Amino acid sequence: MPPPPLDTLIDDLYFLEGVPPYIRLTLPPAPSPLLIVNLGARSRVRAGTDIASAEYAGGCVVTMPTHAWEFGYPPRTRSVGVHFKPRGLAPFLPMPAVELCDRPVTVEQVWGRSATAELRDRLAEADGPHEMLALREEELTRRLRETAGPIDWSGLAHDAGYFDQAHFGHEFRAFTGLTPTRYVEVRRRFLREHPGHAMDGWPLPTD
Repeated sequence: MPPPPLDTLIDDLYFLEGVPPYIRLTLPPAPSPLLIVNLGARSRVRAGTDIASAEYAGGCVVTMPTHAWEFGYPPRTRSVGVHFKPRGLAPFLPMPAVELCDRPVTVEQVWGRSATAELRDRLAEADGPHEMLALREEELTRRLRETAGPIDWSGLAHDAGYFDQAHFGHEFRAFTGLTPTRYVEVRRRFLREHPGHAMDGWPLPTD
């Protein structure tokens, strides 16, 4: 069990090594997300609507599955995982969790290649499971502290003159070529790279 404040978002952290108890595990729909950092051979995940499974070398993130899904272990596994409480993963994501519903993704897609590689290296060099779990806790705590305040998409749609958030998102993508979440990422990066810039209008250039 993680310490506060992680305990309000996470059920448990775990380390798994060796021959898995199951080669393939079918899991029911559940509101509790799962994040696995893989340190050994590739695992396989098949979302409920997919015909075939996909390989995940560095790890995977599964959030809010609405269909049964399959997780396939390698013959020998070595991984550090996190079982989140319902909606507990949201503060650690750079995008709304609903965008990942029934869509397993790699850890790199969520946190970026360099950050994920650095985390995997630190975990691989750790002195035993207890240190690995401590490192995992530290990383999650750091990301929680760095999380920007939640974006009021409904309020943003209203301020832009739209009746509802769905129409706002559709028109936004048609106009800018970006999802609202991606737009915010681009804008934050631009302002970090150009501190004090007067650009505060709509839309923000993407180049």
